[in-house]
Amino acid sequence: MTSFSIGETDFLRAGLPHQVISGAIHYFRVHPDQWQDRIRKARLMGLNTIETYVAWNAHEPRRGEWDASGWNDLGRFLDLIQAEGMDAIVRPGPYICAEWHNGGLPNWLTRGERELRSSEPTYLAEVSAYLRRVYEIVTPRQIDRGGPVVLVQIENEYGAYGSDKAYLEALVALTREAGITVPLTTVDQPTDRMLADGSLPELHKTGSFGSRSAERLATLRAHQPTGPLMCSEFWDGWFDWWGGVHHTTDVAEAASDLDELLAAGASVNIYMFHGGTNFGLTNGANHKGRYLPIVTSYDYDAPLDEAGNPTEKFFAFRDVIAKYAPVPEELPAPAVAAPAFSVPLASAGSWTDAAATAPSSSAPVTFDELEHLSALVRYDVMLPEGRGGLLRIDPVRDHAWVSVDGQPVGTLSRTRHERALRVPDGRTLSILVEDQGRVNYDHRLGEEKGLIGTPSLDGVRLTGWGSTPLDVAELAAEVGSRVADSSDDVISGPSAWIAEFDLDSPADLFLDTSAWSKGYAFLNGFFLGRYWRNGPQRTLFVPAPATTTGANRLVVLELEELFVPTADFVSGAVLGDTEE
Repeated sequence: MTSFSIGETDFLRAGLPHQVISGAIHYFRVHPDQWQDRIRKARLMGLNTIETYVAWNAHEPRRGEWDASGWNDLGRFLDLIQAEGMDAIVRPGPYICAEWHNGGLPNWLTRGERELRSSEPTYLAEVSAYLRRVYEIVTPRQIDRGGPVVLVQIENEYGAYGSDKAYLEALVALTREAGITVPLTTVDQPTDRMLADGSLPELHKTGSFGSRSAERLATLRAHQPTGPLMCSEFWDGWFDWWGGVHHTTDVAEAASDLDELLAAGASVNIYMFHGGTNFGLTNGANHKGRYLPIVTSYDYDAPLDEAGNPTEKFFAFRDVIAKYAPVPEELPAPAVAAPAFSVPLASAGSWTDAAATAPSSSAPVTFDELEHLSALVRYDVMLPEGRGGLLRIDPVRDHAWVSVDGQPVGTLSRTRHERALRVPDGRTLSILVEDQGRVNYDHRLGEEKGLIGTPSLDGVRLTGWGSTPLDVAELAAEVGSRVADSSDDVISGPSAWIAEFDLDSPADLFLDTSAWSKGYAFLNGFFLGRYWRNGPQRTLFVPAPATTTGANRLVVLELEELFVPTADFVSGAVLGDTEE
């Protein structure tokens, strides 16, 4: 067995000074059949370690329904890291941020009166049960038991959120009781307050930053006077949000910052080495005065792009790493253009017109009260005396399509701070609300989704609401079983579409959504994610394991208007305009 510990100035691996050169890959953002490929390419860039968060809400979306198989098979992911001859760092949170919905916390946990990320007993009890399950996987895979795990992190950038030392102490005690013997770390941005609030004396402090390495290492050293310096999140790129631009970082500058870190003898974890994809409905959201949902792609301008291909940054980082550590001579294969072709989309009718829930409450019922994990809830109410007026919703979370007697009236957007709309006379007011992604940091964790409060018409509250949850994955499965209409009519309003095509063999694909408006796409039942003409993202990545040799079936659930009834597959990712 090999030991891993913290010395006076360095990490010690088998008793010898060791510089951790790590890269982040989130297993839950990568198709399991592609894990091995991504890990191998990390080794070929010169990395000796892989880091991953653990996403609690991926493993336990509903309380008590724990899943560690398939996409959630953390044990297999760690075993593949070891098979590649690499070490592993595990960051189980419970909070992870990561631009992942709700910061990784399950909706059932954040609903209610629990004081999140604290020593409050009911919250801590749930966290303890979660961590014990994670450690059942991690403990036997520690390096001193013949496995790959060399470091485990306690919480995540806690100094940016709170300073409850009893909470951190409880997490440490539970972690040690569960058999974790490798060094425990914390990570915070290198400010005096965050580093002081976010850790404990017995935990090894690390930093998160992407530039000005020498200055930030000096701040870190003031709070961590002995042991190795480490940047546990070296931000080599950034994430995108709908309505923004595609973020990139200068390759030469990023390589220079990495060089500065390694030259100082610091250990590093590159965030991200490979970002992957927010498949399905897993994207988070930003909110710093304005709600900004994260896009489906999590390419992050990383050394390995969304499809797992090496980029210019990969080779620049490889050259830097070669100055400080052995780098394999082997290079990954260059990117190959994906198959490009077009197939017609056939109409499969409407899909949001499920039978409305009978009026059952004086106010609309939120997603959280419904325990609804999918993207949409439809709210229906009778207009008093059939009269319209000024509809006010305070607020809508996050995007709403308003109609009267089935006729579209307009939309209300949280991002645009819209809360009022004039509606015409009619009988039934319907409001289709989309949860566009849960804020993944700070004190907006767990905020309710749907229509919040009771909407009013000309200042009078509307009562007698029906709240109908719509599961888009279930609806896509139902649509996929329909016989499609080959007519070329373009339909306004929510509409379902089907395309069929053959492949000679499974292949990574890029689905161009620029001729569509807003909705969700599925291939062979695999939920590719959200699309939106709001940009910047224009393509959805289709991992090869989601395709099949021979017949393939695409289902598109459009919420507004599909301008051209065609599915175009293009040769590479189109992630949008940059700031340059």
